[in-house]
Amino acid sequence: MTAAALLSQWIAHLHDERRFADNSVDAYQRDVAAFLGFLTNHLGAEPSGRDLAELEPRDLRAYLAHRRQGADALGDRSISRALAAIRSFYRYIERRHGLANARLALVRGPRLKRSLPRPVSEAAARNLIAEAQDTASQEWIGARDAALITLLYAAGLRISEALALTGGDLPLPETLRIVGKGGKERLVPLLAAARQAVSRYAELCPYDLSEDAPLFRASRGGALSPRMAQALMERLRGRLGLPSSATPHALRHAFATHLLANGGDLRAIQELLGHESLSTTQTYTSVEAQKILQSYRRAHPRA
Repeated sequence: MTAAALLSQWIAHLHDERRFADNSVDAYQRDVAAFLGFLTNHLGAEPSGRDLAELEPRDLRAYLAHRRQGADALGDRSISRALAAIRSFYRYIERRHGLANARLALVRGPRLKRSLPRPVSEAAARNLIAEAQDTASQEWIGARDAALITLLYAAGLRISEALALTGGDLPLPETLRIVGKGGKERLVPLLAAARQAVSRYAELCPYDLSEDAPLFRASRGGALSPRMAQALMERLRGRLGLPSSATPHALRHAFATHLLANGGDLRAIQELLGHESLSTTQTYTSVEAQKILQSYRRAHPRA
């Protein structure tokens, strides 16, 4: 079997069996397809399954070195992601086809510094909602933008999760069922403020919010895209003088950080965010510890 055929099987497995999000599947496919394309030139022919099983560590290192060169050179984090995708692919072909290659485990990726989440402050979150409402070109668009930002901050949703809501979710219940990464479901309680903001937007929206139609609409009636949401945050943070880290995802970070700062239980926050591992949620404790140290240094007479 060719490596390309194995790749197609693996991608179908991720999409249909593992229920990975489309963006995740696309990223995995790009990374492994790039690796297989390199091997075609490196080996002089399209690789087969046997070729994959017989690769040496130097072959994989040659690929990683290749990805660090040229105009499209990858940084450490992207190299690590590409290596993780290749290893995931190899685990699949070993499990399904018996094509094992333990030698490639000798290849180590770059050592990464773990970056901390960069949430917006409580005041910034309030100002973003108010600014979205007050500066939009049309009243319904202002209501839409305010509802979206309120929902991201109040429920800790990923932007893809918020934009996946449909008219069938109206009126939003007190507890919303969200399908997150990998098809994993979680229940997220909704504040009255978030439900009211979405209801107001729905009343003003000039388009039919039918059961299967997207809830959040662009100005011409199509589905609001993640890029449009990012552009909205770019505009708002420019008006408010916020840093470039004030993105839609920073509202999810703010949700977790502000819950933790006000006594929220770490395990409960893990469930609300849909994290599989508690260690992922624990990064927010580091953010809170940094805030405590900053307060100490500002306030202590001998700091």
